[in-house]
Amino acid sequence: MTTLAAPGLARLRRRLRAHPFAADSLLAAAVLLIVVIASYFGPHADRYPPGPGQLLLSAGACACLAARRRAPRAVLAATCALTVVVVVTVREGPPRTQAATAVAVALYTVAARTERPTAWRIAAVTVVGLTGTVMLFGPPPWYAQENVGLLAWTGMAGAAGDAVRSRRAYVAAVEERAVRAERTREEEARRRVAEERLRIARELHDVVAHHIALVNVQAGVAAHIMDSRPEQAKEALAHVREASRSALAELRATVGLLRQYGDPEAPTEPAPGLGVLGQLVDGFARVGLRVEVAAVSTPAEGPGPGSGTDAAGAAAVLGPLPAAVDLAAYRVVQEALTNVHKHAGPGARAEIALLRSAESLLVTVVDDGGDGRGAPPGAGGHGLTGMRERAAALGGTCSAGPRGEGEAGFEVRASLPLGAPKLG
Repeated sequence: MTTLAAPGLARLRRRLRAHPFAADSLLAAAVLLIVVIASYFGPHADRYPPGPGQLLLSAGACACLAARRRAPRAVLAATCALTVVVVVTVREGPPRTQAATAVAVALYTVAARTERPTAWRIAAVTVVGLTGTVMLFGPPPWYAQENVGLLAWTGMAGAAGDAVRSRRAYVAAVEERAVRAERTREEEARRRVAEERLRIARELHDVVAHHIALVNVQAGVAAHIMDSRPEQAKEALAHVREASRSALAELRATVGLLRQYGDPEAPTEPAPGLGVLGQLVDGFARVGLRVEVAAVSTPAEGPGPGSGTDAAGAAAVLGPLPAAVDLAAYRVVQEALTNVHKHAGPGARAEIALLRSAESLLVTVVDDGGDGRGAPPGAGGHGLTGMRERAAALGGTCSAGPRGEGEAGFEVRASLPLGAPKLG
């Protein structure tokens, strides 16, 4: 029975909310019914039955409740006035305060739809004013139980309205906080997705730009000397195969970041760093780019002061670095050498300087400009932007531009704090 009645009550509640005037009219009829029953079956009703004028005024007070949502304060004033008239016009018998039921409903509505300070002022004026008027001008004695009941019922109506208003305000505040928290979570998720997309795009660019540049040069060399020097052409093709294999391995590791949960396990090889700087330099040396490396370490704590000029031993001289700094330094060097190879042309020479201090790692890559037959600087790409973004993500800086006056070539300088947070 309860299961069947619940949907019906829910539908009725929705219809009443959709038609507030009809709901208020039904409430006014219900209050009038209560007033009539109390007038005819209440104490002393057999000795002092209600007169036609009393019933008519009570009906008018209840009818005002049909407009309680449109004009709550006006309805409260009207019901108070009609209740006072009902009470003071009857001089025989006990006070006829049944019509005050409409006042209680009207006062509840005002308290529930008005801010607290104003609602309490209106409730105090209504309770004191109505009860005092009935006590002074109504049938004696002034301390009749009907007058005390009038004071209690109107006071409780105002308190109930204030409680309902407070609960509605609390629920609205909770819902607003929930909506704001959900919006904040969505914005944070979008921000993290954008950062991750940028990081993956940067990794892909660094991998592809470096290896494809090597493949392009070696393929061009092989095509040029295929007929005249087939042995060297085979060697160039072997370099192409090795560079493409390295590119595929790094692409596989990077794309592994995009795998969803439950996909096959991504590669577990560590990210490249200065420990494989020798391999990077050897790859460029095979395509004709001369690279010199100088590493100096002067940290307050760590491996102690030292220096070296061997690319393969640079990591040992610098000592252990934070993973994020190690990766960023490697990518900066990789991108800088790729740009030297593309823009400086054949016969260029590059110098890499790595200086570690107690607070930061300074990476400098300069070139002599070569013969200037490479691609013009700035011919597309996002390499310089990617280097700056990497440094900025670690709290460092990166600058790139022509060398000083009177010197040919290009210079890239990146300062990476050693206290930078880890990536990911």
